[in-house]
Amino acid sequence: MTTLSAEDVIAELRTAVSGEVDASPRRRAEYSTDASNYRVAPQVVVAPRDADDVLAALDVARRTGTPVTARGGGTSTAGNSIGPGMVLDFSVHMNRVLSLDPEARTAVVQPGVVESSLQAVAKPHGLRFGPDPSSQNRATIGGMIGNNACGPHALSYGRTADNTRRLDVVDGLGRRWQAGSGSGALAAVPGLEELVRAHLATIRTDLGRFKRQVSGYSMEHLLPENGSHLARMLVGTEGTLVTVLEAEVDLVPLATKPVLVALGYPDMATAADAVPALLDFDPLAIEGLDAKLVDVVRRHKGDAAIPPLPAGGGWLMIELGPREGEDAEDVLARAEQLAAAGQTEARTILAPGPQADALWRIRADGAGLGGRTPSNAPAWPGWEDAAVPPERLGDYLRDFQDLMDQRGVDGLLYGHFGDGCVHVRLDLPLDTPEGISPSREFLEAAADLVAGYGGSLSGEHGDGRQRSELLPKMFLPETIELFGQVKRLFDPENHLNPGVLVNPMALDVDLRRPFARSLNDQRGFAFLEDGGDFTTAVHRCTGVGKCRADTSEAGGFMCPSYLATKDEKDVTRGRARVLQELTRSPSAGGPDLVRGFDDPGLAASLDLCLSCKACASDCPTGTDVASYKSEVLYRKYQGKVRPRTHYLLGQLPRWSGLVTRVPGLARLVNTAARLRPLTKLIMRAGGMDTRRQMVRFAEQRFSSWARSPQGERAGRQGDGPAARGEATGAMAADRPGHRRVVLWADSFSETLDGNGARATLAVLREAGYDVVLPDQPVCCGLTWTTTGQLDGARARLRTLLDVLGPLAAEGVPIIGVEPSCTAALRSDLVELLPDDPRSREVAGSVRTLAELLTAPAPQGPREDWQPPSLEGVEVVAQPHCHHHAVMGWDADEALLTRAGASVQRLAGCCGLAGNFGMEAGHYETSVAVAENSLLPALAGAGLESVYLADGFSCRTQAEQLAGRRGVTLAELLLRD
Repeated sequence: MTTLSAEDVIAELRTAVSGEVDASPRRRAEYSTDASNYRVAPQVVVAPRDADDVLAALDVARRTGTPVTARGGGTSTAGNSIGPGMVLDFSVHMNRVLSLDPEARTAVVQPGVVESSLQAVAKPHGLRFGPDPSSQNRATIGGMIGNNACGPHALSYGRTADNTRRLDVVDGLGRRWQAGSGSGALAAVPGLEELVRAHLATIRTDLGRFKRQVSGYSMEHLLPENGSHLARMLVGTEGTLVTVLEAEVDLVPLATKPVLVALGYPDMATAADAVPALLDFDPLAIEGLDAKLVDVVRRHKGDAAIPPLPAGGGWLMIELGPREGEDAEDVLARAEQLAAAGQTEARTILAPGPQADALWRIRADGAGLGGRTPSNAPAWPGWEDAAVPPERLGDYLRDFQDLMDQRGVDGLLYGHFGDGCVHVRLDLPLDTPEGISPSREFLEAAADLVAGYGGSLSGEHGDGRQRSELLPKMFLPETIELFGQVKRLFDPENHLNPGVLVNPMALDVDLRRPFARSLNDQRGFAFLEDGGDFTTAVHRCTGVGKCRADTSEAGGFMCPSYLATKDEKDVTRGRARVLQELTRSPSAGGPDLVRGFDDPGLAASLDLCLSCKACASDCPTGTDVASYKSEVLYRKYQGKVRPRTHYLLGQLPRWSGLVTRVPGLARLVNTAARLRPLTKLIMRAGGMDTRRQMVRFAEQRFSSWARSPQGERAGRQGDGPAARGEATGAMAADRPGHRRVVLWADSFSETLDGNGARATLAVLREAGYDVVLPDQPVCCGLTWTTTGQLDGARARLRTLLDVLGPLAAEGVPIIGVEPSCTAALRSDLVELLPDDPRSREVAGSVRTLAELLTAPAPQGPREDWQPPSLEGVEVVAQPHCHHHAVMGWDADEALLTRAGASVQRLAGCCGLAGNFGMEAGHYETSVAVAENSLLPALAGAGLESVYLADGFSCRTQAEQLAGRRGVTLAELLLRD
């Protein structure tokens, strides 16, 4: 082993490895933590392309004494996948299913393959990988091997260890072999067989005591009566003994849709008491769910996300599938028997279908939503994975609740109760250095408690940096010594994931949150849900990694640039990590990776953020990178010259207002814009991509049209008050009892494309509304906000409040046209002007057209109004990102379905996102984002289909990239 500088090590890696080798401060910040409480900045991040790259990188590490940490999806909650030296990210390139044998029911995979990708390949053969943690759409098989992941269906399918057949591994000495089972399997590691023989009694009595004893090294698999299964023993060793290059795993048949039994109890402990009696019914899963978690789901997703539950403060959700020879009626009969044995009268049995799926989804969302308490405070991992034998679970939970009460700790409880595994995230005081000591004391007491019940510190997440120090509380001293001897056989120099399991770091070292500093000077946004603190806001991200999932499958929009680039730099979590580095106190120690708001690494991290706001809704913790980006730009450019696009695109309503104010000027500009050499010159000078086209300006403003005879006639062919010649517009203020609404035409609708506003006016009148038009055009300042010109945004919002505030105070609904501007009034307005009481009044009054038309009386349309028939109309609908994130698109879909349309609802951003796709340097990403969902959908849709897009950007993107013209919902509702 030689001693080299970090620069020399990186140089050697770049010579030896064909994959990416990145030692930039920004990249190191992105990989400095996982889903845990810890922050350890690596020296370098390596993304190997193949096994040869891994071997070459490990060779450099051994020769230079560089620690190595293997990483998959980076969703570990115990600090298992962070380290001080080299991080090997297998998810970037080594992410393929290499082969699948349907006859043998096995698959060979690279360690970086995401589990849901394996499931997709196996599904056509009627197979699946058994373990299914809630993070399966971003967790990698290599990471699941590292932690011995389980999930709810481990009750029936077993842990990852139980489903692992063979591993291609290399140990800390550089020895590579195929780890399997049977006679001679242990000979691959000199001394291992002898070590096992010398400690048979200890292994048989202290290890493998119950199914979810995942902590430590699972050496019970090495016993002769267990098949001397070295591959299974290596599962759960968290990269401390070997690095996995390839895995052969077992597959199980796909289960038919299960019956779901929901049982209600007064509390979680009482629910746990019932578990042992239910195991006799061969359930696929028994999950525990606390009322607090249900309340968090309700707050985050609304009442509609919560199906009816039996009465109670805690529930068991049990899935039952058919035994061999059973049919659906047999399963339902067994479900009735199970429910009768459940020691409660509060019970619901659901046959397979949407209601059962929705109920189960509450549990599936628990891992992410558990990151915030019912009071919206941070809830930390750390004691989220304890397990005890199921027959002792109820008593354990009572004592654990007493412990929390004594220490003033609260948390959200759920877990795999059929296996005795409990997940709970706690509001430990980890946001200040003073909170470290009481947090440590609590964790030590919790470890003593679970050990007293014969339990395990970890039931599926591994020990990592969080629990390794506590292992002597649950294992005999000779077992701890045995673990050390095993480590020395595989990795005598302690290169592989040092500080974990053997010779562990203290659990209160390298904590991430306590050493942050408040950055409240020159604040732009109020960050009301975070106590007004930017630091608290960016630390919302717990690293659960939902942003890395293929969200299009689940109808999500996060994170469009990551879906295009697959680079951690461009995902919500990666950006949040860089922002968190920005808040680190200089006294925290360790490398200073982000130095101020003008740090180039921070700029690179935020550059491809489309400000789509999807993370604010799709992220379980509400991490809102769009707002953070605006805040960073605001502070970065205070008193400084800004980029050209900020003055042009960022103040577009100002220029479009000027162009459309002068009669005939808009037509002249539009004519000149057809001269491509001229427009390219203008766009290049303005910092825009010359492959784009210039916007077209409205040759007649919407407000002018609305007050013209043509506008006055719009929508008067029905039976509403407008059709009968009754008062409309401002005069309707004198007509109490009539359904008055304000139609607010934003700057885009007023000066760029007024078709949507015109159609909205007509639809509102047809639906029986007296439509009030503001007496002057007002802007929400959206483009100022997205470019961080927050003072300019505030100025425009104050003017808007002067105009719309009095109407909102009267309780008149305000109907927006452009979704992004409507969303700005529902969200950004209160954050930018929190002290003005009119902000909340206006925000609470703003509605989309669909929300209004689907509302009940008295705000809904007249009783006899029905949407026009859209039977036979195929609609390809692109919800605007801000519409999805802030208002939700369910009302629009419900209205279209009621009209009879066939709706294909696209998931994901269009890729233009206001100024983003117009700016130089963003074109390729903008197009790549469009290719995720929008462009394939348009290419596959017939010419007779309707492209529905309320967003000006969405229509512009489709027209420029696919030559497809879009219509707004209001225009579609006026379709002949």
